[in-house]
Parts: sequence; structure tokens; C-alpha cells
Amino acid sequence: MEPEFPFEFVVLGTPVSFQRANPAARQAWREQVRAASARRLPEGHFATDKPLSVTMYYYPTDRMTGDIDNIIKLTLDALARHVYLDDDQVERIVIQKFERDREFAFTDPSDALLSCMTGPKPALYIRISTDPHEELNR
Repeated sequence: MEPEFPFEFVVLGTPVSFQRANPAARQAWREQVRAASARRLPEGHFATDKPLSVTMYYYPTDRMTGDIDNIIKLTLDALARHVYLDDDQVERIVIQKFERDREFAFTDPSDALLSCMTGPKPALYIRISTDPHEELNR
């Protein structure tokens, strides 16, 4: 059974950069992302082969250290062969940080996004869609 899309989940913790020297920290982040996604997947699911769009919103505890683009690679790698076959299926990525002094109010957040916005920090909201152009069609 393929996961139902769009697929959303929240990963608690600070994302780890692919450039980080500590391989154990990189592996721990991959496992954390995979575990958070697994809690939202149906039992016996299989990875999709469809084109995808991925949205990531990072809510740090305070001001973010490091570059926002460093969040992407390890997070996408963690989902390969789990939610999708390969990260080359990702045709569009949207990533944004929401630091406390620059909060933003969404007009109609999903339950997953609302839990990320109001829950413990740091947290990374992830949404995967099989329509890479959905936000462009509005």
C-alpha cells in the first residue's frame, strides 16, 4: 500500500548538516527523520515512484545557526527507500525557517503544521506531495 499524499509529519530536534564531521550525528538525524515519518505511515506501506514536492518548515528554539539549505540533504536521504524510491523524484523543494522573532500566522494550518508551530522546539515540519506544482497552480 502506497502512503496517502500529501503526507505530513514533524521531526523534533535540530537538523544535522550533511557537512557535519561527525558521522554518528548524521546517522542519528537520518534515523530520527525516518522514525518520525514511520509513525505516520500505514503498516506494510511501500515507497512511491511518483514525482514529488517537499516542503520543510524549521522552527528553531532561538536564532538558527548555520544555513537553511544544510537541512535538506540528510533529511531527503533519510526518506529514500522509505517514503519514495530515490530523492531524484523530488522536483520541487520549499524550505523556510520561522524564528521566534519572525513568527508567521498561517490562515488554515493542517493538524501536523499546527502541532509543529505550537509544540516543543526545535522542530522540523515536513510535507511531501505527489503534485510538484500544487502551490504554483493557486
